[in-house]
Amino acid sequence: MQRRGGKRIRMDDPPPPEYESPMTPMTPMDGSGSEVQEPYNTPYTPYSNQPATPLHSGQFQNTQFEQSQQQQHLYEQQQFDIQQQQSVSGFDQAVQYEQPATPANLRTRVTRSRARGAAAAAAAANASTTSASSPVAQTTQQRPQRVMTIEEPKKRRPGRKPLSELVAEDESCLYFIIRQGKASLQTVVDDWIESYKVNRDAALLSLMQFFINASGCKGKITPTMQASMEHAAIIRKMTEEFDEESGEYPLIMTGQTWKKFRNNFCEFVQILVKQCQYSIIYDQYLMDNVISLLTGLSDSQVPMKLMTALVDVALTVSINLDNTQRQYEAERQKARDKRASDRLEALMTKRQELEENMDEIKNMLTYMFKSVFVHRYRDTLPEIRAICMAEIGVWMKKFHQNFLDDSYLKYIGWTLHDKVGEVRLKCLQALQPLYASEELKGKLELFTSKFKDRIVAMTLDKEYDVAVQAVRLVISILKHHREILTDKDCEHVYELVYSSHRAVAQAAGEFLNERLFVPDEEAAGVKTKRGKKRLPNTPLIRDLVQFFIESELHEHGAYLVDSLIESNEMMKDWECMTDLLLEEPGPNEEALDDRQETSLIEIMVCCIRQAATGEPPVGRGPTRKILSAKELKQVQDDKTRLTEHFIQTLPQLLDKYRADPEKLANLLAIPQYFELDVYTTARQEMFLDSLLKKIKTIVEKHHDQDVLETCTKTLEVLCTEGNAIFTRCDVARSTLIDMIVNKYKEAMDDWRTLIEGEETPDEDETFNVVYSLKKVSIFYNCHNLGPWSIWDSIFKDIVEAKEGSKSLPEEAIKYCIAACFFSIMWDLRHLEELQEGGGGGAEEAANLRNKLHQFMDTMKDMLLNGPCQLYKEEAYITVCDLLVVFCDQLASNPVLGNLVYEPDRALQLMLIDFIETFVFVMEEDVFKFEVALICGRNTISDEQDEHSKIEELHKRRNFLASFCKLVVYNVIPTKAAADVFKHYVKYYNDYGDIIKATLGKAREINKTNCARTMALSLTMLFKELPRDGIRINRQSEDFVSLKELAKRFALSFGLDAVKNREAITALHREGILFSVDPLENVEDPTGPPPNLPFLEILAEFTNKLLKQDKRVVLNFLDRRIATGMPSSRGEDWQPLLMYRNSLVHGETDQPLVTSKRAYGRKKKENAGAEEEEGVEEADEVNSDQEFPLGY
Repeated sequence: MQRRGGKRIRMDDPPPPEYESPMTPMTPMDGSGSEVQEPYNTPYTPYSNQPATPLHSGQFQNTQFEQSQQQQHLYEQQQFDIQQQQSVSGFDQAVQYEQPATPANLRTRVTRSRARGAAAAAAAANASTTSASSPVAQTTQQRPQRVMTIEEPKKRRPGRKPLSELVAEDESCLYFIIRQGKASLQTVVDDWIESYKVNRDAALLSLMQFFINASGCKGKITPTMQASMEHAAIIRKMTEEFDEESGEYPLIMTGQTWKKFRNNFCEFVQILVKQCQYSIIYDQYLMDNVISLLTGLSDSQVPMKLMTALVDVALTVSINLDNTQRQYEAERQKARDKRASDRLEALMTKRQELEENMDEIKNMLTYMFKSVFVHRYRDTLPEIRAICMAEIGVWMKKFHQNFLDDSYLKYIGWTLHDKVGEVRLKCLQALQPLYASEELKGKLELFTSKFKDRIVAMTLDKEYDVAVQAVRLVISILKHHREILTDKDCEHVYELVYSSHRAVAQAAGEFLNERLFVPDEEAAGVKTKRGKKRLPNTPLIRDLVQFFIESELHEHGAYLVDSLIESNEMMKDWECMTDLLLEEPGPNEEALDDRQETSLIEIMVCCIRQAATGEPPVGRGPTRKILSAKELKQVQDDKTRLTEHFIQTLPQLLDKYRADPEKLANLLAIPQYFELDVYTTARQEMFLDSLLKKIKTIVEKHHDQDVLETCTKTLEVLCTEGNAIFTRCDVARSTLIDMIVNKYKEAMDDWRTLIEGEETPDEDETFNVVYSLKKVSIFYNCHNLGPWSIWDSIFKDIVEAKEGSKSLPEEAIKYCIAACFFSIMWDLRHLEELQEGGGGGAEEAANLRNKLHQFMDTMKDMLLNGPCQLYKEEAYITVCDLLVVFCDQLASNPVLGNLVYEPDRALQLMLIDFIETFVFVMEEDVFKFEVALICGRNTISDEQDEHSKIEELHKRRNFLASFCKLVVYNVIPTKAAADVFKHYVKYYNDYGDIIKATLGKAREINKTNCARTMALSLTMLFKELPRDGIRINRQSEDFVSLKELAKRFALSFGLDAVKNREAITALHREGILFSVDPLENVEDPTGPPPNLPFLEILAEFTNKLLKQDKRVVLNFLDRRIATGMPSSRGEDWQPLLMYRNSLVHGETDQPLVTSKRAYGRKKKENAGAEEEEGVEEADEVNSDQEFPLGY
């Protein structure tokens, strides 16, 4: 369909105020609109290698630097004292772990500004401006305390080239070389070092220019600027050259080229420092200037990467210092006559030099940490905060002697509470290698005790990646600080094995392995009663069973298995599991009780299912997981191994638990996962015969639904055509079905004989009839019982039940209906196989058509006049399923096309009436009925109450889903769904997901029809509203609920007004027509139309109309409410005023035309009645044509 819709976005609209002055968490909201702000208390200070750190003087000195263009102050003495106490005393006082002040509590500053005109005069008194390094640099650069005059950014001058073209003109600059990435970074660094040795000023200038260009700034630093200006002034000058409108920020731009540039950029800085680590780095010129510049440009990751490179250098110096110290001590301890004084003196000199170098590097690191990290770790941009956490983790791991201290760890601890998941993730990833190191665990004890609770709580993080990392970190804590975790902490993690997210659950499974499933060496010598030695995993499996029982989530065994199967080998120790079940316990063992045996069997079968299929349980993991070649081989090997084991042990297990239906239902499922060829390749046919005999015996003696369904499914798998064992299994199946059918015929003969003799069957006869039919219907599901010719007998019982004569028990009729349904399905499959084989099948098709129509007619009668609810429910489900199967999909085949069954309007109304009666009812009413039935037999407990409610709700949801399938598959028209859509809000908790899915599918079929159906459902509810005389109370709860439904419908259309244009206008048309029909108010001729309040409901959809369509709808409305608006602005007319105002909102409102009459009415007594009527009809035709619809 061609998209129609006029101009959707006006490009000439002025930008909103917040576009020009974006609000950030750092922007004060004082309403003044001024951009003049005060910075953090911490000023920008140029780096100096003078001893001003605790590493040199033991305390910070209050040093003051006088400069030509500005005065910049270091931290105040009180601030230094606090920082010094933190670095020395660590965690001595708990107050140090209090959450730091947030940006909302601090003085804020401008994101980026330029001082021009009047600001230039004040520039000398001002400190450095914010870096122009990148958009990252727009957020949180520290400033000295000052007041700045801020002007609007300069507009980009016409003809100015973008940065990439401008810089490309100088192909010898570092920025161009590294951005192109054609030269080796090692070569680039070596060349730069050589140029530095020749002319260090020029080389430093090129390096500074590289940093400026990499930030996206086009400005060029001249040698004069470098020689005469401080870095703060240079940065301010470059800011004036920064073109924010260009949108070019190399460090954050997307694309393969810029991604490569970012990587090369960071690597270049690290290689540069590494190559300079033995000489240039200590010349008190290069690093002083680079650190001072980058501190001013501290809103990017560059200073962090520079610190990481310096940490590598410090680590190297530390190692060399240790080696030199050892050599010195070894030489000094030699005897005087063997001691080499010149070597001793050389080692002492080298040691002193290394100590000086180490002090110098530590001085650099400390300065950069205090000047950059301390402020950037709480930056308003999460990317900056994440970089800070990632890099401090690297520093702590590489140079733990200096950084792995409580005064540094606290920053990670505080940031664990960050509101952005990526930042929290970086914190946990930074801590992970620290906890994994045996030598570092001693330094983490105090940190662990302070922040353990937060780390444990993060295992429930809403970001799954964070939760997984938190669980892994808790595992590391468990390994190295086992005593810190309490039982309650561990229980938090235990529960996560049942998480719907697979990665979280598997991480929790690893925690279980570390905490609970620890091998017990004392249990290694335990033997069974007959002397067989227990396998090592026996105590672990006992613990697993106990854990499963105590978790009280017995329906989620598959989730527990999936959490552990890839990390613990005991989950595939089949021999250990079967030994626990089959072997009698020894003298020093405790036997498994019944509940433990049931749980173990459930876990074992779940393990078998996942090992044989390689698929996670439903609801966890991707819908269709494509296994790799390695995974496929692993699955095949596991399948073969479990088959070889259970071929021999399964008959023993079935024999032992033959009287327990719950255990049998699980055990009988095991052969469905066998590699069936093993029976013949391993010559195990005798075990196959034993298994088939066990199945026959179980079917004969058991009547449990789950056991019988599992038996028939397993037998279907064993009888798969093409297997070597097919013939043997097919014979056994035929024998079994013979037995089932013969018992059914015998039971029915006995029943009919008694009925014809006017005798009442006793409980035994009734039992035989019911359960023989139950077995027939269950086996008919998976196996074709057509050759046994039981259709006529079963269908006759259904007809008699419908008529009420000679009726079987209700439950028996239920199974009869199911058996007939499966019989029709098998006949259809047989006909399709004939068509695929090229056969005719015309006669079979005619017979099937007659059978189908007879059965459907009977079901419709039972649905309409069934003597009990059970009959109606079974008839409803059967009719819905058959309508889906025999729909238009068969029409393409000339033979099968005659089988298409189209539901007429009468059948549609029957189905709608059923869901209104049995689905959309209040839960209390349904439950009272159920309780009345149960109380007639026995008393019920609270647990049974809840269980009955859940089962009843599940049944009603199934009924609704069966009807909705007919709409989704276009079996019945979308219009029929109005009776479902109208309950969307009222029954949202019970059926909201089903109705929402149906609404979406209906919209995919036809948007316009779906919109009309929405309008129809709204009008249906409107008609049901209680009225006070002729008026509707628009404040009533029912009316408000109707408006809420309209809002939900409106939201479902999404944001694309053009795509939904026809649908929305159709909905408005239907709503207007309903509101003015009838136009005459019989009870109050001067009053509004009785349905006029519906326009207030319709107003909820007005915002989905395009502007031009609002005018069309308005004209249509005015034509329907003829000649103008009412002269009386009474309460009854408010819906019309409200709806009309919503249509003219944002337009030039049309003047209200008042008239003496409330609205135009035909004067039939008038001589010109026919003429007036003809005009109105013409208006109606014209108004319809105004809508962009195909009416």
